[in-house]
Amino acid sequence: MEYKITEKGTEIYSGEAFDLINTFECGQCFRWNSDEKGIYKGIAYGKELSVEKDGNKVILSCSEEDFLNIWRQYFDIENDYDEIRKEITEVCPELGEAVKSINGIRILAQDPWEALCSFIISQNNNIPRIKGIVNRLCENFGELCEEGHSFPTAEKIAEYEAEDLSVLRAGFRAKYIIDAARKVAGGEVRLYDMKDMPIDECRQELIRIKGVGAKVAECTLLYGLHRLEAFPVDVWMKKALASEFSGVTPEGLGRYAGIAQQYIFHYVRNKA
Repeated sequence: MEYKITEKGTEIYSGEAFDLINTFECGQCFRWNSDEKGIYKGIAYGKELSVEKDGNKVILSCSEEDFLNIWRQYFDIENDYDEIRKEITEVCPELGEAVKSINGIRILAQDPWEALCSFIISQNNNIPRIKGIVNRLCENFGELCEEGHSFPTAEKIAEYEAEDLSVLRAGFRAKYIIDAARKVAGGEVRLYDMKDMPIDECRQELIRIKGVGAKVAECTLLYGLHRLEAFPVDVWMKKALASEFSGVTPEGLGRYAGIAQQYIFHYVRNKA
C-alpha cells in the first residue's frame, strides 16, 4: 500500500484492505481501544499510536521513522491481502463465501512475548477481562512510555513469584505466566528464534510451558511470530469446520491458513 507523511502523521492509502474494527476487534490483540469517534489507541513495542480511518486512507499518528521501523511491519503493510484472499479460495474453493463475508482484516505482527503472555491470560476468559488483566500487568510491571506503559519483558516477570502477580487478579494463570517468563528468559524456549524454525519444532517448544496447549501455541505463532500458516483451533472452530466446512483441514489451507481461519470464524459467527 502507498503512504505519505503529512502534518497529521503517516497516511496509508488502503481502500478496503485495512479495516480498523475487523483488525482490532477480531480477538488477536488486547491493547487497542477505540473512542467515540472510532479512533483506536494502543501501545506496541514501547510506542503509543493513534489510528483512524478517513475515507480510503488510514492515518497513523507517527513519524516516518517509526512507521518504517515499527508500524509497517506491525500492520503487515507489505502483504497484499487481496492476493492472499484469491490464493485461499484457489487452494480451498469451499471457503469462497467465507472469504467474501469480510474484508480488511490484517494479522498484526505483535511482540512474541506479549502474544504468548496475552494468550496464556486468554484461557477460559472473555475479552473485557483479558484486557483488564493485560492492562494491570502493564501498569504494575511495565515501563512508563509517554502516557501509558509498555508490556513488561519476560526477563522482568521472571524475577517474580506467582503470588507477586496477585494484583493482576489472573487466578491460576499467574503461575503459567511466571513459568513462561522463566523459560523464555532462560532460553529453554527459544521464542525469538521461532520465526525461522520449523513450525512443528516451535510447537513442541511452546507446549513445554505450563498451561500452554495447542491453541495458545498456535495463537502465539500466528499473532506473535507472524507464522501465517498457524491455525488456532478451539471448540468453536472445531464446530465451525464440522458444520460448515466438512473436509476442510488446517493442513490443506496452505501458507495462509491463519488468515483463512479468521474468515471462517467471522463467517460462522455472523451466520449463527
